[in-house]
Amino acid sequence: MTSPGNHHDELPHEQHYQNLSVDVKTFSEAGFDMDRVSIKRNSPVAELYEEAIKKEGAVISSSGALINYSGKKTGRSPKDKRIVYEETSKDDVWWGPVNIKLDEHTFEINRERAIDYLNTREDIYVFDGFAGWDPKYRIKVRVICARAYHALFMHNMLIRPTREELENFGEPDFTIYNAGQFPANRFTAGMTSSTSVEINFKRREMIILGTEYAGEMKKGIFSVMHYLQPVKFGQLSLHSSCNQGKDGDVSLFFGLSGTGKTTLSADPHRQLIGDDEHVWSDTGVFNIEGGCYAKCIGLSAEKEPEIFGAIRYGSILENVTYDPVSRVPDYDDATITENTRCAYPIDYISNAKIPCIADAQPSNVIMLTCDAFGVLPPVSKLTSEQAQYHFIAGYTSKTPGTEDGVVEPSPTFSTCYGQPFIVLQPQRYASMLAERMSKVNCNAYLVNTGWTGGKFGVGRRCALKYTRAILDAIHDGSLANAEYETFAPGIFDLQIPKAVNNVPSDILNPVRAWPDQGAFVSELKKLAGMFSDAFVKYEKDVKPEVLRAGPSSARA
Repeated sequence: MTSPGNHHDELPHEQHYQNLSVDVKTFSEAGFDMDRVSIKRNSPVAELYEEAIKKEGAVISSSGALINYSGKKTGRSPKDKRIVYEETSKDDVWWGPVNIKLDEHTFEINRERAIDYLNTREDIYVFDGFAGWDPKYRIKVRVICARAYHALFMHNMLIRPTREELENFGEPDFTIYNAGQFPANRFTAGMTSSTSVEINFKRREMIILGTEYAGEMKKGIFSVMHYLQPVKFGQLSLHSSCNQGKDGDVSLFFGLSGTGKTTLSADPHRQLIGDDEHVWSDTGVFNIEGGCYAKCIGLSAEKEPEIFGAIRYGSILENVTYDPVSRVPDYDDATITENTRCAYPIDYISNAKIPCIADAQPSNVIMLTCDAFGVLPPVSKLTSEQAQYHFIAGYTSKTPGTEDGVVEPSPTFSTCYGQPFIVLQPQRYASMLAERMSKVNCNAYLVNTGWTGGKFGVGRRCALKYTRAILDAIHDGSLANAEYETFAPGIFDLQIPKAVNNVPSDILNPVRAWPDQGAFVSELKKLAGMFSDAFVKYEKDVKPEVLRAGPSSARA
């Protein structure tokens, strides 16, 4: 099988329908009125620009990127995400508030509703591409939508097929029917609003109603891969970034929003494998996506030069305002949403490794947290059990000002560092992670990019240059061989280095960094208690030694 191509290898427009001829029967059988609608398959970027400008009111920015809007919904709708309860997957899915059950009959109703709406459009856009850069484990994805903006978005986010791969694409492994402009009927059984994002593993289909936010397609495919890779392929899917050093060493970065996952993995001295979604396979690590979906709020060429430079022709700026005369985007304007985004092909990043495959096993797993309580050390070396615990816990904290009503630091726990997207029990992913780390002797670190010397409002945030120095020490191997001491014995029991090159020793141990020892102990016990409370729902599923590896205020 040929390797996935890049976005430059596109079919000329006149060949599009000719290459669709083998699929006409498939579309007709799916319910499409082929006598009425025009199918535009894998259209060139220029044509999608023209269609979006003409039909959707999109504009071209001063840098050449397309600016478009997602309508009322400017972010994901996790409470409206559902998975069909059916015999092929029901015993594997982690049912509950993350994966809400939907009956097969309701799915059929919503599928019919989506196709009926798409049949009212003159043009239907189709993009056929791949999820997963490794040909052995990738899946073929077909996106069917009514907006050129959505087609261009998935052109960027999926892996773009070569001419030969498109001609021989055949039947997809998974199909998205995006009728997001049309609402779900909220009186249909199982619906709670006019929005519904539904995945049916038996039918290998996804239906989108009532939301035009493009990120639902991206994360929907990630959820599909979070199921298929462990269950069907026996491989570990991860919500992580990944990079590779000049000597071939591979690092995985886990972290929630605001912890530095994208920033820290974009190391000019290392090749970027990807910034968000990966699979740790038997042979190495591969990116699931063909592009990046970066946040734009506050973006500048000084702070994020790689991302800023990627916003050019072919990229999509989503919900970003602009000067109507100059067409210069205003990245500081959150009038529409704080969640402004740009989607661009990954090869727009100069140091991206194409194809996006790390052909070596990971040497380091780096779990990032932004601890606004100022308790956690800047870096800790984790045991296998601690790595599983912290992976399942998925801790970071929100700081005042990030959301309305947040007036003091508040904890956030998102299991596997990506709770909204996981499909199986968290322990299943954690056990696979531990097994793979053990097999290749991979080191695990907990890196705090948050506060030191006091909590938010008292201490200061750990300087980025110190965090980068810590990562340098991880990558060059010096941290693995450093001398360690125990932090917060009986409570956190973390191993922390006594010295790291280019990092002041007084910040490595929070005990020494806090001037008020009484306040430190109080915050230490408080955070340990928060961990314990958050982990209660996983206690019955994890091994006793994993549970004991976590912090506990009761042991203080």
